[in-house]
Amino acid sequence: MKTQALFRDDAYLRTCEARIVCADAQGLMLDRTVFYPRSGGQAGDSGWLTLPDGKRLRIANTLRAAYEGSGLDDALHIPEAGQEALLERLIVGHHVQAEIEWGRRYRHMRLHTAAHLLCAVLPYPVDGCSITADYARLDFVTSDPIDRDRVDMQLAALVTGHTAVLIDSISDDALDVNPDFIRTMSVKPPRGSGQVRVVKISGVDVQPCGGTHVANTSEVGAVNVAKVEKKTARTRRVVLALGG
Repeated sequence: MKTQALFRDDAYLRTCEARIVCADAQGLMLDRTVFYPRSGGQAGDSGWLTLPDGKRLRIANTLRAAYEGSGLDDALHIPEAGQEALLERLIVGHHVQAEIEWGRRYRHMRLHTAAHLLCAVLPYPVDGCSITADYARLDFVTSDPIDRDRVDMQLAALVTGHTAVLIDSISDDALDVNPDFIRTMSVKPPRGSGQVRVVKISGVDVQPCGGTHVANTSEVGAVNVAKVEKKTARTRRVVLALGG
């Protein structure tokens, strides 16, 4: 089973036509999707599938499929509980209209991009991250104190820099000779295809990343440090929140 991950090329795409290729107790798989499956610290998308008869099935979450032979982009769409009557209507091979919950996705995109900006402000290895619609959390490997006001000012300057956020790729071999590209110790970039997806914010940050991002730093908008926490003697947790 192979899902065409439309969000890889266009994070702003909200809907698509798709065909059901699997439907069982675990969830639904489509031949193509705009739904991002939870991975790399970023939460999975929610939304709806419109069935051929016009009924709408609510999707509560999207995960990476765990079936044997499933690949990186094989997304398992998890229906919200209490929709048994609609689930009975599903037939493999039928076409549906997939639609993400855009407001929630766009917050993921803004906060994920803000997390990359934070990595430019705090140039330490990252030992854990979480991107949700409410916050972005990164655990930095450092014992240095973190000045919230200074970080807020630097983030604001980067946001208002109106810098393009570009998607590129790097070969596995090139990544091997540039290990500093990898900032996250807990999440390794996916390999196997010969190319690794890279997010570039010109003059600011370059990292392997499979998540969804805004196209320009200005779209991040108001963002600030909501919390700085000492997790261990060598780790500082920074939580970002959107404002305004």
